[in-house]
Amino acid sequence: MMPYKFPLTSGNVTRFFVMFILVLLLASGFMIHNAVNAWLTDKRYAMADIAHVMQKRIDTYRFATWQIYENLAANAAGSPPNSLQETRLRPDVYYLEKTRRKTEALIFGSHDSSTLDMTLRMSNYLDTLWGAENSTWSMYFLNGQDNSLILISTLPLKDMATRYKESAISTIVDARRAEMLQQANALDERESFSPLRRFTWQNDHYFTVRTTFNQPGHLATVVAFDLPINDLIPLNMPLENFQLKQDMAGTGSSASVNEDSTHSTKVTLLNPNVEIAASLTSTPLQLVYRVPILGLIADTLRNLMWPLLANFVLLLLSLAGLLLLRQQSLRPSENQSAELESLRILNEEIVASLPVGLLVYDFASNRTIISNKIAEHLLPHLNLQKIINMSDQHQGVLQATVNNEVYEIRHARSMLAASTQLFMMRDQDRELLVNKKLQKAQQVLDKSHQTRQQLLQNLGHALNRPLGDVIGHLQAIESAQPGEQLEDALQEAQALRRLVDDIVLLNRLETHDWAPDAEAFNLQSVLDELVTEALPSLRRKGLKLVVSNRLNSDENRFGDRRAIYKILTTLLHYSITSTSWGRISIEVSHPADRPDRLAIEMVDTGAGLTVDEMGNTDFPFLGETSFDRFGQASGLAFFLCKQLCKQLGGHLEIVARPDIGTRYSIQVHAPQEHQQAQEEKLLEGLTALIDINVDEVRKIVVHQLENWGASCITPDERFSGQDHDVLVTDDPASLTAWSLLLTDDEAGYTALSRDRFRVNFNISSAMQDALLQLIELQLALDETEEEETPAQLFAPGYFQLFVETVPDDVKRLYNEAAERDLSSLAQTAHRLKGVFAMLNLTPGKQLCETLEQHITECDNSNIKNTTSEIDRYVNELLQQGNQ
Repeated sequence: MMPYKFPLTSGNVTRFFVMFILVLLLASGFMIHNAVNAWLTDKRYAMADIAHVMQKRIDTYRFATWQIYENLAANAAGSPPNSLQETRLRPDVYYLEKTRRKTEALIFGSHDSSTLDMTLRMSNYLDTLWGAENSTWSMYFLNGQDNSLILISTLPLKDMATRYKESAISTIVDARRAEMLQQANALDERESFSPLRRFTWQNDHYFTVRTTFNQPGHLATVVAFDLPINDLIPLNMPLENFQLKQDMAGTGSSASVNEDSTHSTKVTLLNPNVEIAASLTSTPLQLVYRVPILGLIADTLRNLMWPLLANFVLLLLSLAGLLLLRQQSLRPSENQSAELESLRILNEEIVASLPVGLLVYDFASNRTIISNKIAEHLLPHLNLQKIINMSDQHQGVLQATVNNEVYEIRHARSMLAASTQLFMMRDQDRELLVNKKLQKAQQVLDKSHQTRQQLLQNLGHALNRPLGDVIGHLQAIESAQPGEQLEDALQEAQALRRLVDDIVLLNRLETHDWAPDAEAFNLQSVLDELVTEALPSLRRKGLKLVVSNRLNSDENRFGDRRAIYKILTTLLHYSITSTSWGRISIEVSHPADRPDRLAIEMVDTGAGLTVDEMGNTDFPFLGETSFDRFGQASGLAFFLCKQLCKQLGGHLEIVARPDIGTRYSIQVHAPQEHQQAQEEKLLEGLTALIDINVDEVRKIVVHQLENWGASCITPDERFSGQDHDVLVTDDPASLTAWSLLLTDDEAGYTALSRDRFRVNFNISSAMQDALLQLIELQLALDETEEEETPAQLFAPGYFQLFVETVPDDVKRLYNEAAERDLSSLAQTAHRLKGVFAMLNLTPGKQLCETLEQHITECDNSNIKNTTSEIDRYVNELLQQGNQ
């Protein structure tokens, strides 16, 4: 029995899509209905909770009303007056002075002392009742004894009543008095409620509860409370939408506490609003929350935006699918025959272009269905029936010889028609010939690659020696007869030699003739060598170089030192060529999670690399490279550095921004070599004063000095009288004795004077040598001063005179320097210089001469430093004399 198949007709497809669209619309309607119902249910529960809390508040203040009237007001009426104070603010307005200030009280109208005492009692009671509240609370007490009105509130009544003459307080009090008098005259109404009100200056919403107490022979007493509701309303329900009105249905207290809280609420549709009303039990009130219908619709659509949007997209897709299926599949177009004809022609073109013979033969009708020229050429020489019989014995593959040509024939039966057979004929001799040609071409290609590699290797070795001789001769000529042309020729020769070395190294990498030569090396020495080698190029272009090594300067790494240096120097030369002005910074660190790797970042402020230059990373000399007036960058640099990084177990990343610069990020595998901890560092005990303006340079220098064991202080951290051994600064105007002037264009360090050196802060070894030489000079000078201390100072009478005069003059130096009295300071320095000259104390005399020079230049910083040095020198002489 044949299974039933759904007929794919135009009517069935249309019905299916219509049903799908109807289901989609119904689902959207149900979803909107459920969302609106959930919103209304949520608001009904919220309204029930709000009504319950408001009822509890009303019951609470009913009790408070009875407490005030029965206990406080009654007791006060019979108690003797106390020594209370009141302040008359305006005519018939009095302010009660009290110690506790949670509430303040005003009395309107004439009254006696018992009213004043009653006011204090009520205020103290309300202090306790409202002590923990933050909202605005008020109570109005219309006294039936003397017709006065008492206002007690958490508002600053005194300030508000005195600051504004016709203030809101007076307006509210007048309105409350009128309401309370009306309440007192209504004999059949003991308790009443006001609608919701609002303090305009505080945006507080509240309603008033008024209670009347009748007294025989007197006017009725009315107590009113303003009860706030701001703290009862959720934040997602605007206060402006609430109303408090009389419950016309009169639900009263019929609602049970155990029933569902929504039973006391009802929803009413009043165009253009939806009203949700909740009755307040034991009160004739009803709390109403009004929401505009348009607002409800907008809120529902906003909450269901994504589901509705998804349903709308499905609806559009359904309509589009219905139209496309009806037009394309179910209703054939008029040009279908033309399409079939084009498909037939395309089929014939494909069969004719096949490199093998193809034949599809129908034995039932003895006709050829599909064939190409190769099959038609072989068909007269083949017995197809015999081929079919033989192919069944040889898994459908056999060979046949036609005109001394060997063909491979593959046979297959059609799965659709049993009488249709398919034959494929392949010329074996032609395939063998093609394979032999391919093998020969591959051999020629391999030989060409081998020849090219050998040519590059031999060419590199052949050019290296002459280039080395030329560079050596140019260096010798330049040292004998310096000149700018010789220097340029030497730079070009060195660039050419680097290019030849790069070609030879890349050839070794491609032939797998190169492997990393791992050994222990000091990374700081590599950076020093890199800076020294690049300084001439940096000088002639006026570029700044900043090298920051965040690792320890004495840390050793295990890896290929020459390969790492090759990568750095190649990228640095490329960066120098592509940078016209600005600076180049190099930062060395290691990833936080991989201490066995080196992370090196080189950033320049050049014009940025072009897309063609970035292409050289994947293939050398693919694009044009940057150039300047001194030469052109190598198109081999990026590809060579990338291959070297791969060989070292790392990678190279290049990020370029037009007109901003280029960042080269290098990571290589170089684990740290285990070293024994040094007992004492090289500069242990040395104190260096760091006066460096550039923050980045200061961090680099402080890191170097602290690695060597030196202690670093700054002028801000230095306290009065603190001694230091050397001064490190980048400002030539701040140079003093025993100081280093930092720069980035010095080949190492040079002496500016006997105790001043100019040093390149990027070269760690130069910094270290300069500091050691300064220390040696200091030690030698100290020994000379100890040996050459004249005996005349310690002769009878001279030392006592020295003690009595010189320390006082040193103190004058400090005082006059602090007061900036330069004329007196110059006289004191001159007098001290004469004393040192008389006693043959040459160092003291030189210090005074230096001080006089700083006074002439009005250099306050160096005046303080030189004064401290004079003080230290005098103290040393005093200690020698006391021994």
